Amino acid sequence: MARWVVTGAAGMLAHDLVPLLEKSGHEVSALRRADLDVTDAEACREAVDGQDVVANLAAWTAVDHAEAHESEAFAVNAVGAANIAAACARSGARMVHVSTDYVFSGDATSPYAVDAPIAPRSAYGRTKAAGEWAVLSHCPGALVVRTAWLYGAGGSNFATTMARLAGERETLSVVDDQRGQPTWTMDLADAIIRLVEADAPGGLWHGTSGGETTWFGFARAIFDELGLDPTRVNPTTTEAFPRPAPRPAYSVLGHERWASEGLHALPDWRDGLRRAAAHLFPAG
Repeated sequence: MARWVVTGAAGMLAHDLVPLLEKSGHEVSALRRADLDVTDAEACREAVDGQDVVANLAAWTAVDHAEAHESEAFAVNAVGAANIAAACARSGARMVHVSTDYVFSGDATSPYAVDAPIAPRSAYGRTKAAGEWAVLSHCPGALVVRTAWLYGAGGSNFATTMARLAGERETLSVVDDQRGQPTWTMDLADAIIRLVEADAPGGLWHGTSGGETTWFGFARAIFDELGLDPTRVNPTTTEAFPRPAPRPAYSVLGHERWASEGLHALPDWRDGLRRAAAHLFPAG
């Protein structure tokens, strides 16, 4: 079994990854922000030394807040990622770095391949793109796993918000002009472990569920899992809900690399939601 370090251990993905690793028999050091400041290069070297695998989940994920605080987001998403990568390169630890669909412009009409040109339109996207570059520059063998539309039991997210609002409002309006792949954190955690245990080649990977839908379609599926009338959810447009940071209209990521490397990609998003429901909506 391997010795893992998981940074950003207070986050939603770590909530599922850490227990799954422990269940698999791995030794895990789960580091929260108070345990490790990823912007401190020396602290990163000390945390990584003697470890086999480092999963860097530490990130500034407040997308709208990053628009006015790009330098602070850059410090975590780019400098912090570089520090972890340099520490892994120095120690020989395998690195997994989680990135995002926001590195793309969001104006495609077919799934983005891993080698598609990036063109981030937000501060968050720019800082995460810089993080990808830094990780692969310092540590070419790292696994950079892009994900999107994450939801899970370990933090605030769209699925649990919809469940809460279902009990507070008779109807809801949800945008129907943004397409993506709702991805359960448990499925992504499992995929990360499988990549490492398969000794998958480094570089860019897309860690999102199969299929695609809109936020409106996702919301209706959530109502269905709750045993509620999905027609209580009405479609609306992005324009009706202006936000500081632009949202990608199309966030569907391609999964061809999984098949080409003989690995199974993540399950379909609807199947993932069906399995996640018992964890997210226990009273549903």
